[in-house]
Amino acid sequence: MRVLTVNPGSSSLKISVLDGTERIGDLTIGDWDGGTQIGDVNDMAELYGPVDAVAVRIVHGGERTAPARLDAHTLADLERWVPLAPLHQARSLGLVRHILAALPGVPVVGGFDTAFHAGLPARAATYALPRGWREDYGIRRYGFHGLSLAHATRETARLLGRPETELGLVCCHLGAGVSVTAVDGGRSADTSMGFTPLDGVPMATRPGALDPGILLHLQRHHGLSSDEIDDALNRSSGLAGLSGTGGDIRDVLRARAAGDPDAALAAEVYLHRLRREIAAAAVSLPRVDAVVLTGGVAEHHPALRAELFAGAHFGLRVDAARNAGAGDRLISPDGVPVAIAVVGCREDLELARQAGQALSGDSAGAVGAVGAVGALS
Repeated sequence: MRVLTVNPGSSSLKISVLDGTERIGDLTIGDWDGGTQIGDVNDMAELYGPVDAVAVRIVHGGERTAPARLDAHTLADLERWVPLAPLHQARSLGLVRHILAALPGVPVVGGFDTAFHAGLPARAATYALPRGWREDYGIRRYGFHGLSLAHATRETARLLGRPETELGLVCCHLGAGVSVTAVDGGRSADTSMGFTPLDGVPMATRPGALDPGILLHLQRHHGLSSDEIDDALNRSSGLAGLSGTGGDIRDVLRARAAGDPDAALAAEVYLHRLRREIAAAAVSLPRVDAVVLTGGVAEHHPALRAELFAGAHFGLRVDAARNAGAGDRLISPDGVPVAIAVVGCREDLELARQAGQALSGDSAGAVGAVGAVGALS
């Protein structure tokens, strides 16, 4: 099955073409401004030929537990979640609408980041808020980065040579967005992101966990509007707010190396909070077999990985030679009680897998080059 995958992130747009599990083409648009980029999708399709389906990453699926074929009705329902994921949701839905209009014969499937966490136990999903808020307004912990976590969990099981169902994993997705998730037997048991993707570890431009009293204080005593606070929390907090950079970890680390004290503090806060969330996830599991690092920051910064585990907490240690290597691998020494794995972020592979899952019983979406994506315009 040949699938065109479209992955709108908070800071980039990634487009891939997969034939089975083989990636035969890919394109990354950095500093993406949220445009529909149909021309880029069209170029990819024309270069790699007709596809059987298009799979699009949708950050917020609400209560959905599985991927779904997208149509106008489904998109209208998904619009409800735009306020909870303002950096992602509207961009994804806009792309889907353009693709549906241009390719009426090709099934378009949504893979939902929240679906991985749909079975969170009540103790982890429930906020200590009035019952009316929880029941009437749907206030709960949803969790995000599910596509990345699903792939990382399967790949770590392969590296360890054990079934997913037997493993307790602490999975850290480290990119522009950051989350830490306890995965018990292949299922989400707890996660650092919550009702929105703002919670948890400080990210490129998002703050991570906050005392909610801060926001009330800013509104009541400093006159900030909800729109001003929303914009600051999503676009100018996190590493950006701490360091004075745009929030890219590469810029923060370069500034730290040059002696910038704000950048040094930003890195210190980031690593401290990440260690705290790893510890919190660990106590949500009956056992911990491995800590898993995935996402662009995790993949490309060996020195930062080593710094994260420098204290050897919980017996976590990095082998220098393995850490300097490449590819999906264990970077911990042999014989340690808890392994450390680095796994490439292959949300495209998970999207393609989920497209096959969603269309397996759908005759309209059966394999067979149902449409030439080159028709996009």
